[in-house]
Amino acid sequence: MEKKLPHICPSCSSELNVQSLVCSNCATLVSGEFGLPLLARFTPEEQAFIIDFVKSSGSLKVMAQKLNLSYPSVRNLLDDLIVKIENNEKPSNPSK
Repeated sequence: MEKKLPHICPSCSSELNVQSLVCSNCATLVSGEFGLPLLARFTPEEQAFIIDFVKSSGSLKVMAQKLNLSYPSVRNLLDDLIVKIENNEKPSNPSK
């Protein structure tokens, strides 16, 4: 069974951060506190939608056929993801 990377705390429902990374080749360990990449914060279903959307070259028509949904329904799913992306993007630092 494939383990999924958790991104929500099971205790308080806050976003989890990564504390360490290890190289499976040489066992180098990097420690610190790292935020998860934006796409890792999505549910598996949302990630699958994004992957399928990219593979369909961004065609909502193809997505509607693949998901057996109406075009407006797929558009609504995409709009929901856009809002989630906008809400999760970190503000850029204008001084850099």
